[in-house]
Parts: sequence; structure tokens; C-alpha cells
Amino acid sequence: MTVATLPDVVDLEVQSIAAGGDGVGRTGGLVVFVPRTAAGDVARVRIESVKRFARGRLESILRPSAERVEPPCPHYAADSCGGCQLQHIGYAAQLDAKRGIVRDALARIAKRVVDVPSTRASQREWRYRNKLTLAMRREGTHWTMGLHPYDDPVAVFQLDDCPITDERVVAVWREIMNAAQYLPVATELRGTVRMTGDDIVVVLRGATVWSTWAQFFASVPSATALWWAPAHQGARSIAGRKHTPTGTSFGQVNELVAEELRRFVVERVSSHAPSRVIDAYAGTGETAAALSSLGIHVTTIEVDREAAGFCAARLPAGSRSLVGRVENLITRALPADVVIVNPPRAGLDARVTSVLEEQSIKPRSIVYISCDPATLARDLSRLPSYRVTSIQTFDMFPQTAHVETVCELIPAA
Repeated sequence: MTVATLPDVVDLEVQSIAAGGDGVGRTGGLVVFVPRTAAGDVARVRIESVKRFARGRLESILRPSAERVEPPCPHYAADSCGGCQLQHIGYAAQLDAKRGIVRDALARIAKRVVDVPSTRASQREWRYRNKLTLAMRREGTHWTMGLHPYDDPVAVFQLDDCPITDERVVAVWREIMNAAQYLPVATELRGTVRMTGDDIVVVLRGATVWSTWAQFFASVPSATALWWAPAHQGARSIAGRKHTPTGTSFGQVNELVAEELRRFVVERVSSHAPSRVIDAYAGTGETAAALSSLGIHVTTIEVDREAAGFCAARLPAGSRSLVGRVENLITRALPADVVIVNPPRAGLDARVTSVLEEQSIKPRSIVYISCDPATLARDLSRLPSYRVTSIQTFDMFPQTAHVETVCELIPAA
């Protein structure tokens, strides 16, 4: 069967789960990606696009996989919610799928065959998120506050509950919905509710004038602080019941897994008995503070000035905090015994891998913390003089296709 004669509807056996969460099968010599399918499903699929591969829409399950479960969130099926991708798959199978996603990316992109251990599970499969960001749209006097369907990223449906999010965060969103009359005049806004310890911060983005913010804040009594980012401007604190620093800085949304991952990183770094460590993309410095408490001299690099300032205040004498982009400062920070890199989803700038690859005296180890298997694999392909000595995946985001990976590299013999 050629691409040109591929039927509109095919019966497909799903073989695996791809990065992004789609099920993957083959028909007519083509790979077919189908959302909301599980490995082992036999599914009737409508083919929607064909290029080098095909994309399909699930029409019906002809024979369900043993891994398939009933999604507990009504939005997942009724609204095709795009916030989760794997609720229809049992948790043990989710963990195995994420392990396979990382293994396959390393083999396909980095050309490295690596035995990836089982993914470490989250202590909570549900209610683990301490942050929820919603799209907010106004028609007349009515606001819709919700998420996008996976098959229509322009649309927004009204969110009633999000079972992967802490109930206290969802409760604040309900307070915001009830206070909608005091929102700024705009057709679209974006709002975030983030919980850190006992603090709950509301961040609103959009609009240019907001004269009713005080009434709004008074009507959201569970919020500790209110931040506002007018259109094309940065966020600023405009109200608070107590001082809440780092109100908009990056923070992990699953704190229990983040702490487990951090302990693992400190253990792997410490195993090389370093005296000097670079912590690149250091954030507010949790890992750097843990390492410096062991007597290690740490140089942190962080582009966010607020986060870098918070990090600097935690470091003892002998350690230092550099503010700026890693690609601009990595040479200045070297040499080091161990380099930690924890880049955003886009991965490392090519200048970073070039500097690490070209060092005449290489670090004893690079510990790479990745939130995207594809960019991790790409960056490993740019570091041919290092070999993978250990790798571990963590399930920071149950019910979704996202996976965190800690990859430990040492110079090749």
C-alpha cells in the first residue's frame, strides 16, 4: 500500500507511546500517530494528514489494551482537555511508556544505546500540582476560564476541576471566577495561581488598565499576594497580605518529586568528590545550597535576576552567583570538577556544548537534568567525547507525557 492509496479509515494496532503521548502504529508502510490510544489497542482510526508519517483521530476501540483504564477526569473525554495526555493509561504503564520515550530518543537522535532503568514514580498520581494556569476569555459580561482542547488549541472550555492540581489551588480559581466582575476590561487574559508552602500567589497577565484590582483582591481571600503583568510588560506585585518574594519566579509544580530528584543530583555530584561545581540554570539555588552545605564551592549561573539574587543570598563565602545567560558565562565559570546543567525545554545552546566539548581538561562529570528527551538526545550528540555513565527518569507530571531525566556523563576513555 502506498501513501497515495492509504484509506481514510484504517484498523490500527498501537505498538507504543511516542513523545507527546500519542499512540504509535504502522499501516501501509507509514508510522501513524493517534492521540488517546494505548499500547496494545486495536483501534479504528480516521487518517487526517499524511506526510512522512500520518496523523489520525481515534474513532473507536476494536480491542482495548490491558493497559487502558477509564479516565477519572470528566474534562479529559467530554472536553478533549489538552492538559493531560495519558489519563486513559494505567499508572504503571505510564511509567514504562516514559522510560521508553527517553530510551528511544537517545537511540534515534543521539545514536546512543542506553539501558534506561524504570521511571521513579510520583508519590502522588493526583493532586500533585501546586500551580495552575488558565486561559481567560470574555464575551459580553461572561468570562470563560479554562484550558484548551488537545485537538483545538484556539478554543477554551470552562474548567470545573483539575484532579492533578491541589484542591487549594482549584479553590482559589473558583474564588477568581466569583470575582470576575472586578477583572480588567479585556477580551483575553491569562491567570496563574501558584502555591508555595502557606502562600498562594495570583498572577494576572494582560490588559493595560485595572482600576478595580483592590476589589478583586478583597474578593479572593485565600490569595496571599496579587501580581499583575500589563500587556507587553513584566509582572509586578500590586497587593499582598504579607511580603511574598519571588512571586513569579520559576518553581517546580510537583515539590515531592522535585525534592527526590534534587537529592539524587546531589548524590551523583558528590560521588565525584568535587571541590568546585558549576550549577547552570540554577534557579533560586536549592541544589547549589545543598552542595555548598557539604563544603563544595559552587558557581551558579541564572538569567532571572530575582531568582539569582535569592540564590546568592543562600550561598556561603567561597561560592558565587553569576547573572546572565549560560552560553555567555560558562567559559568564565570554568574550570570545575562537575558541571550541572538544567536547561529549559529548548535544551542547551550550541555554544554551551561547544565549550564543554572543547575543554582540554574536562570536568569529571556533567550532570544533565532534562525536561525534554529530544533536546537531551540532541545535546548528547553534540558531546561525543563524553559517555553516559548513569541515567534515571522521574515522573514529575503523572497523567501527562512529560518526563524528567537526570543523565550523568563522564569523559570517554
